[in-house]
Amino acid sequence: MTTGNNTSKGSKATLLRLIKTMKGQYVLIFISILFAFFSTILQLLIPVLTGKAIDLTVYGSGAGNVILWSLIKLMILIIAASSMLTWIMNRINLSITYKLTEKLRNCLFEHISKLPFSSLDKKKDGDLLQRLTVDIDQLADGMIMSFNQLFAGVISIFVTLYFMFTINFITALAVVILTPLSLIAASFISKRSFKLFKRQAMDKAKVAALTDELVSELRTVKTFSYEETALKRFEKINAELAGSYKHSVFISSVTNPLTRFINAVIYAIVAVIGAFMAIGGGLTVGGLTSFLSYASQYSKPFNEISGVFTEMQNALASCQRIFEILDEKAETEGKELTDPPLRVKGNIDIKNMSFSYDKSKELIKDLSLSVKKGQRVAIVGPTGSGKSTLINLLMRFYDPDEGKICLDGIPTENLKRSELREYFAMVLQDTWLKKASVRDNIAYGNENASDEDIIRAAKDAHAHSFIKRLKNGYDEIISNEGNSLSQGEKQLICIARAMLKDAPILLLDEATSSIDIRTEQKVQKAFLKLMEGKTTFVVAHRLSTIIDSDIILVMDNGNIVESGTHEELMNKKAYYYNLYMSQFDEGKE
Repeated sequence: MTTGNNTSKGSKATLLRLIKTMKGQYVLIFISILFAFFSTILQLLIPVLTGKAIDLTVYGSGAGNVILWSLIKLMILIIAASSMLTWIMNRINLSITYKLTEKLRNCLFEHISKLPFSSLDKKKDGDLLQRLTVDIDQLADGMIMSFNQLFAGVISIFVTLYFMFTINFITALAVVILTPLSLIAASFISKRSFKLFKRQAMDKAKVAALTDELVSELRTVKTFSYEETALKRFEKINAELAGSYKHSVFISSVTNPLTRFINAVIYAIVAVIGAFMAIGGGLTVGGLTSFLSYASQYSKPFNEISGVFTEMQNALASCQRIFEILDEKAETEGKELTDPPLRVKGNIDIKNMSFSYDKSKELIKDLSLSVKKGQRVAIVGPTGSGKSTLINLLMRFYDPDEGKICLDGIPTENLKRSELREYFAMVLQDTWLKKASVRDNIAYGNENASDEDIIRAAKDAHAHSFIKRLKNGYDEIISNEGNSLSQGEKQLICIARAMLKDAPILLLDEATSSIDIRTEQKVQKAFLKLMEGKTTFVVAHRLSTIIDSDIILVMDNGNIVESGTHEELMNKKAYYYNLYMSQFDEGKE
């Protein structure tokens, strides 16, 4: 359990790091403080001038009327100047805040894109979305309040003290002695609110993650009549969020009333002392009025600062969640060779490779494989045997625990990941389309492709005919969540995307799983054309589609239990034979 001391240290470390992140804006911060200083001084000149005006009215002669009107004009001018300086200061503060949040959001998005899959597997999409949006917005709100009120408040306290001491030393000393009570109360509460606000941010992320899960898969929820269970899950998490909200808001809301009460007591004591001194001749009526005005303005910043401290704890809790992601180790690009391969042939060698997602559970153990340029390799086996894992390792979405993978004799760990992935085209069972036109989706990652190339790829994938039937053809806006396309049509667009890339190595992971048999036969012919001269890995459950493969690897529990051509494996009448025959009834499909 985190102690209050550790929490305090955590918030201080986060604040110091946030200040370092603002490097480059220190000049603007200094200008903002300077404007706050002059604006505050001008505001605090008003009580002095007001006191003089009162004394002129009470004790002055007829000649004092001229001076009185001069004082009024001066006060109007000072108020206007102070307001203008405050407005400029607020604009500067907004600029500082939004430049910082823009920088943090860009850094966070860029860093998330560089995180290894092993790290992303442990996180929910809703939680990452929460950090990118809500947490950064919460930080921005806290910073704006801090800049606008904290600087001006601190300056106001010191300048007000100066004016009070110049008016009456003893009464000002009484104010200084009593004031720490307000600070102690605010500090005591703010230390305890940080942990509560962090818990609140975590509960918000849980609600966002569950909402994303249920809304994005609403069809599945309704199909399985899961609505009631989903509602119960949501109500439970939402109740936790309501509880953390209640505790954090209660603790934070105590600060302002408590400091206001203490400051009101201080004001009453000062007023009594000042009244006695005015009766005794130690203060004029105008002097007492000015002093009480300063005493009120002196306590006001403490109320505002206590609110700032509370908001800052909330902001720092959100900021800490942002830094937690930024502190995670990014995926290394790999070593850049002095002479990277200019033309990849497509020879793949896997040497004594072992890998597991959960290190306590063995998946792939001591796997070796050699694939020559242009060979077509089919990978078959039961669910969980390691077929898709092998594809992920080839693409370096994960790195082997032991052993290595070589491309044309070069270990892939010695190539930049971005460079390595340029040599692969990939079609997955799970389709993904961005919210854009059909044209942009086919050209994803290949933005310089011509319209002719895009249409040719669509025709090769047998997607051209249904695309032309869309209202806007290739300019039709589609998305992954949209229902304008069937799952099969989405997959055809993904296949066209791979065909357009025309990479030397092709990876097909159940690439035709959502396509009807007739269209699949056409696409298989297109694949045969695409595969010419390319090294191809095909993961397939429908074994009739991989009969013509050069090598068929049969995997089970992460190991290659059989390998060979279709005829060779069928003649063995072992694992592959049984797997193949299980998909047929007495030899008939």
